[in-house]
Amino acid sequence: MQLPTTFDDVEAEFDAFDDWDDKYRLLIDLGRALPVMPDALKTEATRVRGCASQVWLYPVRDGDILHFSADSDAAIVKGLVALVLLLVQDQRAEDIDVAAVKAKLDALGLARHLSSNRTQGLASMLARIGELAA
Repeated sequence: MQLPTTFDDVEAEFDAFDDWDDKYRLLIDLGRALPVMPDALKTEATRVRGCASQVWLYPVRDGDILHFSADSDAAIVKGLVALVLLLVQDQRAEDIDVAAVKAKLDALGLARHLSSNRTQGLASMLARIGELAA
């Protein structure tokens, strides 16, 4: 199975699945496909606070374009990281609209199927991306 490479592809896959176990497996596979984040970038400065799991987010600016390296120590959370990156990776900082990203994620039904810790962690990750894009 080829992994989706756009958020629209993920959305279509989610719509095709009836079972949330399949959706979780897709998230885990997306996380496994994330480029490796060098351990040297996993510091307190790049750690996203407010996540129960460890999440690191390292931004690189190329002019007004933001590129992120990211990782998590939890499989589903790493998949959520990958999902968010599909929406913000290599975008102009001024074009990153955290509210729009949240709305797209909400449309997948994630909030109803994630633990409160993961939901809070996702909100913290989006807030951090918003700060970095500002």
